[in-house]
Amino acid sequence: MENFDKNKIEKIIKSRKKAHAFFSKKSNVYRSFVGMEQNTYKDGSLSKMQKELIAIGISVVINCESCMEWHIKQALDDGATEEMVIEAIEVGIEMAGGPATASARFAMNVLEYYLQTPSHVTPEND
Repeated sequence: MENFDKNKIEKIIKSRKKAHAFFSKKSNVYRSFVGMEQNTYKDGSLSKMQKELIAIGISVVINCESCMEWHIKQALDDGATEEMVIEAIEVGIEMAGGPATASARFAMNVLEYYLQTPSHVTPEND
């Protein structure tokens, strides 16, 4: 993975954490969104890990780099294997066609980033 991609991923992580702290204090709408997110990703008929894998495919389709970073980390933390994440990325590629292959490159770099990071610990210790 190129240093540029590593820096980009770490910048996304830092920015997400900063925005989360800011909006958690100042926005009722944001707090409601976080509550919805927590309810969405609870184990149900589908496990949290399965839901995260679905979100990875969708993230590739919509080319949301921040989403890819978050959902790949969550899936790995929930027990997904590298192969599972790759299959989720492949579903996104198939659903979006050619343009999703560009998104898939970033998703690949995020996966490599977390596989090279012990215990999926990120800067500023999540």
